[in-house]
Amino acid sequence: MNLLGKASVSDIKLGDSIELNMTILFSDIRDFTSLSESMTSRETFGFINAYLKEMEPALFESHGFIDKYIGDGILGIFPNSADDALSASLSMLKRLKGFNIIRRKSGAPPIRIGIGLNTGLAMAGAVGGSHRIETTVIGDAVNLASRLQSLTKTYGVPILISEHVLYSLEEPESHDIRFVDRVRVKGKEQPQSVYEVFDADLPKLRLAKRRAKSMFEEALANYHCRDISKARSLLRRYLAACPEDMVARVYAERCAHFTKTGIHEGTGEIGMPIVWGENCKINHPEIDKQHRELFAKVNKFVSEIREVKKASQVEPLAMFLHKYVIEHFETEERIMREKGYPLLLLQQQQHARFKKDFAFLEEELCKKLATQRTFMLFKIQLLVVDWLANHTMKLDRHFGKYLCRA
Repeated sequence: MNLLGKASVSDIKLGDSIELNMTILFSDIRDFTSLSESMTSRETFGFINAYLKEMEPALFESHGFIDKYIGDGILGIFPNSADDALSASLSMLKRLKGFNIIRRKSGAPPIRIGIGLNTGLAMAGAVGGSHRIETTVIGDAVNLASRLQSLTKTYGVPILISEHVLYSLEEPESHDIRFVDRVRVKGKEQPQSVYEVFDADLPKLRLAKRRAKSMFEEALANYHCRDISKARSLLRRYLAACPEDMVARVYAERCAHFTKTGIHEGTGEIGMPIVWGENCKINHPEIDKQHRELFAKVNKFVSEIREVKKASQVEPLAMFLHKYVIEHFETEERIMREKGYPLLLLQQQQHARFKKDFAFLEEELCKKLATQRTFMLFKIQLLVVDWLANHTMKLDRHFGKYLCRA
């Protein structure tokens, strides 16, 4: 009601809606179907209500709210910040530990849950027919959050977040976060990077993951860049130090599968240039021209970084791109200000975050390019290529639609 600007439930009508940048939370109980088969209908409802009653405060205390319950699943909305959604997720896992202690005392098996988070623009509003309406959220951001929740089962981890959540966190370094995979979402050309938050792991596993994080991410970078031999060697060393890591085991199986079949379970575009096309246009001549130039400059940056032999060569190449990015951001923000674009602040925040992350990447390139070339080229893909492609195809295109409506 507050989001829609309504004073009463009776004021809400079909079609009432608002578009907001929000973080969507999907959670689900693992293996609920088989779990429920061992209970009577009454026991199932009692179990579900006890579980949901325990989880509900975690969302409200973190300034979110529950849009709906989907059987044993929860769809939560966080309109203020991605940090709120991640805080709620960690609180849910903490509450789950207490809930499982009670279950063990009664002789019932513990349960596990998976949580997927994504940040993006979505429509919140009222849908339905002549006899029943309900509020809901609709959009690509919602679909990706649901997909991430499903992927928690694949990797055996409790929390997965999208790159959009990662880049929206105020202080991502205050959490234990690592890259896990790249996935293609139905209907979208640009692959999405997926990250695990392992703050809630048992202390021993969390410490082992933290200590060997660089080796783990380097192994995954080599896998995605198709250096399977190097990836397999690194994963063997990593699993010797952290044998309980389920994600590493998934990648070890992928390497073995590739060795047998030659099938690479990746998105396939790593190392390829980003291509400007008609679908990138927002129909503002100045911005479209700069976007086209920006894609070309990013491709040139990646190509030349591949040939760098000395750390001293990194800075001028990075500065070349950095200057143009700043010039482009300033142009975009000026035009958005002139047109009265309501999401200008969100654009400014994303631009500022990119500049900060790019500066940090530049420092890393100077230190690690010579010794960890594949890993650093992969990081360029994740931060520079992916970020600019996603930003252009999503938030900038939203501005284009705004201009058309205006």
